[in-house]
Amino acid sequence: MGAEGTVSDDNPVWIKFARAMAPMTRLTAEFMAGQLPASGPLKVLDIAAGHGMYGIAVARRNPEAEITALDWAAVLEVAKENAAAAGVADRFHIIPGSAFTVDFGAGYDAILLTNILHHFDLATCESLAAKVCAALKPGGRAFTLEFVPNDGRVSPDVPARFALTMLFTTAHGDAYTFAEYELMFARAGFSSSAVHLLETQQSVIISTK
Repeated sequence: MGAEGTVSDDNPVWIKFARAMAPMTRLTAEFMAGQLPASGPLKVLDIAAGHGMYGIAVARRNPEAEITALDWAAVLEVAKENAAAAGVADRFHIIPGSAFTVDFGAGYDAILLTNILHHFDLATCESLAAKVCAALKPGGRAFTLEFVPNDGRVSPDVPARFALTMLFTTAHGDAYTFAEYELMFARAGFSSSAVHLLETQQSVIISTK
């Protein structure tokens, strides 16, 4: 996932977390996949892929989509298992390592940032967003999945409570408002961002290069 967390990259907790979270992703993964073309060549990078289900949903919907999943090597074994079970293993590629240090490659139509930015401070998030922007095609989009509280940070209830969780469980993390994300992505080189609130009380922020 990244280098600045408080749990080491080889800690088995990441594998357990990936397996536990996979069944909970269906609605969110389908929403994100539905924002992308259902046919035609499509190159997608899934950062902090974990179980891989977000990228897998894209691959299942679009038979020409090529997915690259980035995460710690041990966690990617879970993603590869899920890709094989979904019948998309031949279009599912991996990059093991930290999102902050590995080479992403270039020419992506979409890059998924699912539940990663809340681990880090705004400056670190902005540096990652700039790296994401550089890896996208012109007009490419970043999809950020997070709990996003309102500007006052007291509602909705679940995102507001999640902000408190980040305060107590991370060194520098937080649940950021849409205004903070919008400015972050603008500074990173994106032309616009829009937010979509889901039934899960998470939000998907779509930022266009």
